[in-house]
Order: sequence, then structure tokens, then C-alpha cells
Amino acid sequence: MNEKNLEKFKKKLEKEKDLIEKELETFTKRDRKLRGDWDAFFPSFDGETGGASLEKAADEVEEYEARLSIEYALEVRLENIDLALEKIKKGKYGICEKCKKPISLQRLRISPEARTCLKCQRR
Repeated sequence: MNEKNLEKFKKKLEKEKDLIEKELETFTKRDRKLRGDWDAFFPSFDGETGGASLEKAADEVEEYEARLSIEYALEVRLENIDLALEKIKKGKYGICEKCKKPISLQRLRISPEARTCLKCQRR
């Protein structure tokens, strides 16, 4: 892969990483002990009493579950971006982790954090 394309992918990956981290910061806290781990905040709605409090509690749990699934998806994406940036540093970017052949530029343009070629992904 030529240097021009490599630099474009690096910039795109860094921009995407920043966007994901900003998104995660809106509803999670970074776990300083575990690299790449974020912990979703449990939402806190204003306290009420009676039946309304049960409904609010149910809403809190539902909101927390939604946050957890979004957190997980963003963490996985962030991990793949970090791996791609590390591969750029090591000169191994754009090589399929399974078959060791180059990943197509078209695939990398769509998903610059791709770890496998399309053929291996389909298997």
C-alpha cells in the first residue's frame, strides 16, 4: 500500500477514534485500570413514590441495558481501530489476519478497521 493511502486511512481511523471516545464519554466512564474498557453510568431519574417510582425504576433498567449494548459495540469498534493504528505503525496494515493476503482498498475505504478480507469474513 502506498504512503498516501496509508496516511488517509490513519487520519480516518484517528478521527473515528475521537468520535467514538466522545460518544462513549456521554454515557460512560473510562476504566483506568483496564485499557479500552468503559463503564456505562446507571441512569438516575428523579425519585418518585408509589406506582410512578416502579415505572421509573423499570425505565432506568431498560435505559441501562440499552447503554450496555451500545457501550459494548463501541468498545469493540474502538479496539479494532486501535489494532489498525498499531498495524500502521508496524507496517502490517491492510493484511488479512486469516489468509495473510492484502485487504482490498475498497473494503478498507468502507471499513478502515477491517481485520480480514471479505472472502475470509464470509467464511
